Amino acid sequence: MKEGSNNIHAVFEKLLKRADKEALLNQHSKVIWLTGLSGSGKTSIAAWLEKKLNDEGYLTQVLDGDNVRSGINNNLAFTEEDRTENIRRISEVSKLFLHCGVITINSFVSPTEDIRDLAKEIIGKENFLEVYINTSLEECEKRDVKGLYKKARKGEISNFTGISAPFEAPKNPALIIDTEKNTIEQSGDILYRFVINKISY
Repeated sequence: MKEGSNNIHAVFEKLLKRADKEALLNQHSKVIWLTGLSGSGKTSIAAWLEKKLNDEGYLTQVLDGDNVRSGINNNLAFTEEDRTENIRRISEVSKLFLHCGVITINSFVSPTEDIRDLAKEIIGKENFLEVYINTSLEECEKRDVKGLYKKARKGEISNFTGISAPFEAPKNPALIIDTEKNTIEQSGDILYRFVINKISY
């Protein structure tokens, strides 16, 4: 038990419930977790889905790897320990949005089964929609939209997923989207059709 934990007195039972927020927003909140290699299309698909749902009256929040690391997690590096802490914090933030009735669209490499299981445990399996953006390393390197693979191949970036750090494909994702066969618009539509019945009130 951490020092000072005896002095923490949570008041969750006094607050409005998730169902109250969902009724206000006329939607069911879920956490849509996009995982895949850098350059697979996660961020683009998340942005497409956000706009589509917003246009239809749904309240959403996108949490994206680079955005989060420039803010709440800007003190973390890319060691195994810091990657785990990165996902732990993101999951706790996602849980807060979930209980506010907000549909949260997460875009994170989240490279290992253990890290994704941690997120699932914090958020809750029934609320966690794991979507694997399945794109080969070769294709991601070809795109290299941020120039990161080139730097990783030169040794300028250490612990880079797919090059000097492993990526474990999800064993049982809720959905798999292949962005080598589908455009961003097609991929977004596949995801939209998958989630719409789960978030409709």
